[in-house]
This record gives sequence, structure tokens and C-alpha cells, in this order.
Amino acid sequence: MTAGLPDWMIPPRPSGWEADDLDHLPQAPRHTELIDGALIFMVTPQRSWHSRLVENMTFALRQAAPAGYEVERELTVRLDNKSRPEPDILASTAAHRPDRTWYAPADVALVIEVVSEESADRDRSLKPFKYAQAGIAHFWRVEDEAGAPAVHTYELDLMTHTYVPTGIHRNRLRTTVPFDLDLDIGLADLVP
Repeated sequence: MTAGLPDWMIPPRPSGWEADDLDHLPQAPRHTELIDGALIFMVTPQRSWHSRLVENMTFALRQAAPAGYEVERELTVRLDNKSRPEPDILASTAAHRPDRTWYAPADVALVIEVVSEESADRDRSLKPFKYAQAGIAHFWRVEDEAGAPAVHTYELDLMTHTYVPTGIHRNRLRTTVPFDLDLDIGLADLVP
């Protein structure tokens, strides 16, 4: 043990953690992410608002997604050898595999981050930057506005590899990308 850390928290090589290491850390807490070779742990309990919104939005997106799309929650995206963030929700064009632990960016059409106090900086700046650099076409960020969700939608600009805003949706989310969607996002439906 080094500096009071359990042995499993010590990187297996001098260059740090790598994406595949996440699949071999059974002692790591649930929702462990890898960002630039550093393990990121959720350190605060998740609020009920966040949990219900993710659950209900996942269900609604699964119902709306056309054939050829899989909607998952809390699975990582292997952006590169040093980064495997875990978006709250993602939509993928890869076929369902029950033993899957991560998706490749080329198979991910949409990532959604529901902002919580603990992850706000990562959800608003670092993760969108990394998702855009990896070529993921659509990013949505959900903010808590006095208990009601506000969905900020973005689309990838292929010239700059950055996201450009396409809207802020407070009561109803209507979009045609990455697939046709008309979703009531009011407080009663997504966060009862």
C-alpha cells in the first residue's frame, strides 16, 4: 500500500491507468470513470431528482428510438486509451451485447449528461470537449432549473470538432437528430 491507499488504487504502470483497466477493477466503486488516465469516483450520493430523470428519460428514449438504435444508461464510452467517461445516457447504433461494458465513439450517436453538483464542471466543459474531439455527433446536457429539467442540445461541427448549440428545451423536446423525437420533459413526466 502506498500513502494509505488500497493496493487496487495504485496504477498498474508508471504511465497510469488505461481504458481496459476499468474492466479489471472489481473493487472500484460503481460509476468509476477514467479521464486522461485518472480514475474518477462519484463521491456524493446521487439525488433522487437525478436518478429518476435518468431512469425516465432512458425509458422515453428507448420507446422513441427507431430500429437500429440502442439506448443505454451508465455505460462507458472508450474515447481513447486513457479516457472512458460514463455518460448518464447514450444512444448507439451498435448491436446490443449483454456482456458489453463500453461503446466505441464511432457507434455512439448521442451522449447525455445530467448535471449534478459533484460533476458540474466535468459535465459542462471537460466531457463535452472530449466527446466532440472523439467525433460523437450529438451531446445533450440536462440542468436542474428549480426542480424542472432544461435540456441543452448540441450538434458536432465537423470542421472545428466542437459542439454548437441547437436549442434549450424546457417543457417539450422536439428534434429530428439523431432521430425523430417529441418528448414531454415537464416536471411531472420525468421527475415525479
